[in-house]
Amino acid sequence: MPRLDRLPEGNRKNLLALPMQVNEDTPFASLRRPLAACRVAIVTTAGLHRRADRPFGPGEQGYRVIAADTPTADIVQSHTSLGFDRVAIMRDVNISFPIDRLRELVGRGVLGGLAPHSYSFMGAQREVTRIETETGPEVGRRLWEEGVDVALITPT
Repeated sequence: MPRLDRLPEGNRKNLLALPMQVNEDTPFASLRRPLAACRVAIVTTAGLHRRADRPFGPGEQGYRVIAADTPTADIVQSHTSLGFDRVAIMRDVNISFPIDRLRELVGRGVLGGLAPHSYSFMGAQREVTRIETETGPEVGRRLWEEGVDVALITPT
């Protein structure tokens, strides 16, 4: 993520003018069981998807499903934004999508297991109406139906 003072003036002003959602109260839910018994999924805004999937388009408010057994080498990024350097993620997708680390934690018994799917959205959204009303709640329902106890939310 670049520093605001290093962006061209037009880009800086544009970013500072974006509306930001403010959540006055965030619901908190404590875990009902230890992490060693929890099923975990990743939900990311890194614009990741399986290599064979359709890439994200700019401003797209849909999501992509990434099966838990997808090889790390088959997870790619199509996020397009001037706002960050994608080199690190291109070298190691675990920077934004720590699936290999979660697999290791499951193997060591620290986590109970992986959910059957993780979900990826495109970040850098200017308009989020569809995410708020349709695709976000849809992913929430899917996580619930898949028995997910913990969603690890990762940014771009």
